[in-house]
Amino acid sequence: MILAADSTPLSALFWWIIPLTALAGALLYVLWVTRFQDKYENQTERSVGKFKKFQDSFKKPE
Repeated sequence: MILAADSTPLSALFWWIIPLTALAGALLYVLWVTRFQDKYENQTERSVGKFKKFQDSFKKPE
């Protein structure tokens, strides 16, 4: 019984750490989506455009 009483504050601490960590992760994800996602999408779109141009360079002119 003494061990169970000693671990109660530690288990209570975990019940605070886990939700706070999840909240911090969610806030960081929202920050990334709102601020940085457009930058990565533009780079991807530009890369796809360059690849399409590269593919088109192999096509025979009609």
